[in-house]
Amino acid sequence: MSQSRSFDDIPFVELPPDYQTDLGPFLARTYDRYGPIFRSIFFGDPVVYMVGPEANRFVLTSQRQAFSHRQGWWQVVELFGDGLLTMDGAEHDQHRRMMNPAFTISYMDHYLPIMNRIIRQRTADWAERGVVDVYDEARKITFDVAAEALTGLRAGPEVDEFRNIFVQLLNLGMEAADEDDYQRRLVQLKGRLYELLLPKIQERRQHPTNDVLGMLVQARDDAGQALSDEQLFAHTNILLVAGHETSTSLVSWLLYLLTLHPDYLQRVLAEQAALFDDLAEPTLEAIKRMKVLENALSEAERLYPPVGNGPRGTFEDIEFHGYHVPAGTRVFYSIAASHLIPSIFANPTAFDPDRFAPPREEHKKVPYSLVGFGGGPRICIGTNFAKVEIKAMASQLLRHYQFELVPDQKIVQLYRGTGMPIQGIKMFVSEKQRVFA
Repeated sequence: MSQSRSFDDIPFVELPPDYQTDLGPFLARTYDRYGPIFRSIFFGDPVVYMVGPEANRFVLTSQRQAFSHRQGWWQVVELFGDGLLTMDGAEHDQHRRMMNPAFTISYMDHYLPIMNRIIRQRTADWAERGVVDVYDEARKITFDVAAEALTGLRAGPEVDEFRNIFVQLLNLGMEAADEDDYQRRLVQLKGRLYELLLPKIQERRQHPTNDVLGMLVQARDDAGQALSDEQLFAHTNILLVAGHETSTSLVSWLLYLLTLHPDYLQRVLAEQAALFDDLAEPTLEAIKRMKVLENALSEAERLYPPVGNGPRGTFEDIEFHGYHVPAGTRVFYSIAASHLIPSIFANPTAFDPDRFAPPREEHKKVPYSLVGFGGGPRICIGTNFAKVEIKAMASQLLRHYQFELVPDQKIVQLYRGTGMPIQGIKMFVSEKQRVFA
C-alpha cells in the first residue's frame, strides 16, 4: 500500500488577479493540468481545491462527515447566525427533519399562488419603464417570495427594509472602510434585524402559521424542547438569504442566455404555447411539464452556478487522491470548475441545453457532475422551491414580454460568497401582444 503524500506535496497555484470573474475556467484549466486536488492562498488563507465528480462525491457523500459546513461558511454565521446551512452533524439532521415537509414538491402548490402574484405585481410596469436591470428586479421578486412564503411577511415597506439590510450585510466585507467600520456596521445591522424579527417570532409563538417559520416555532427537538429565539432568528435569516440570493442570480442568467439564443427561446415559447391556451399563470402541473425550459435552467445552472465553490473545513485528517489533508484545513469543492470539464460536458463553454435531454443526458453519465444545488444527503433543501419559482418567473416573463439586451454592457459573473453579474444585466423590455390565441 503506497504511502500518502504530505500536504506540502499538493500542487500549489497562484490565483490570478481576475480570479473572482474567471473562477470556473481558471480552476477547470488547473484541474486539467494538476488533477482533482491542488492548493492556493485565498485572501491570505491556505485553501485546498477539490475539483470534479470524484471530489464532489467525496465531499458531499462518501466522506461528508469529515467536513464542517460551519467552518466553511463561518462568515455566514458571523453575519446571519447559525442556521440550517451552517449546522453540522446530528444537529443539522434534526433541524432539517423539522423543515423537510415544507420543501417537498407536493408542498409547492402552497407557495405557487404567492409566487405568481408577486411576479405579476412586481413586473407589471416593466414595459412602461422600458429598461430594467433584471438582476436587481429579480432580487425584489425572490426576496418578496421568500419573505411571504417562508416566513409569512407580506411585501411592503417592512419587507423592503429587510431586503436592504440583507443586501448591506452581504456587501459589508467589500464596502467597510476597515475592520472597525465592519464591526460597527455589523452590530448596527444585526441589531436592527433583531428589532424587526423578534416581534415576528413572538407573534408566531402566540399565533402559529403554516409557513416554515410557523412550523419551526411549533417544532420540538429530540429532547422535546422548543427552539430558542436565537435559533429561530438564525433559521429565518438563512431562509431569507438562501431563499432569494441564489434564485436571483440563476433566473437572471437564464433570461440572459435565452435572450442571446433566440432559436432556443422559440422552442421554450412553443412549449409554453402547448401548455397554456392564453396568458394564464402557471400551475404546478404545467411547471412539471416544462422540460425544454427545465433543460435551459440546468444549462444556466451549469454555466453560471449561484455558488462557485462550496466551502468546508476538515474535522479530521483526510486522504484524497493520494494526498494527506490535515484537520482544520479550509477546503473548496469547485462547483463552477466541475461544470466545465470537457470529458463530461461536450464543448463545455457553449450554451447547449439539449445536453440534458435524452438520449445525451451528459449529467447522468458521471454522478456528481452537475452540483449547482449540491448533492447527497445535504442537497439544498430549497431546490424544489427555487426551480418552481424560477420556472414560474420565466414562464410569465417570456410569455408577456419581449427582451433585448442593452448594448455595451460589461456582463460578467463575479463570485464572492455567491455569484452575481458584476454590473447587473440591463434589458429593453416591451410588451407582447397576446401571443397565444
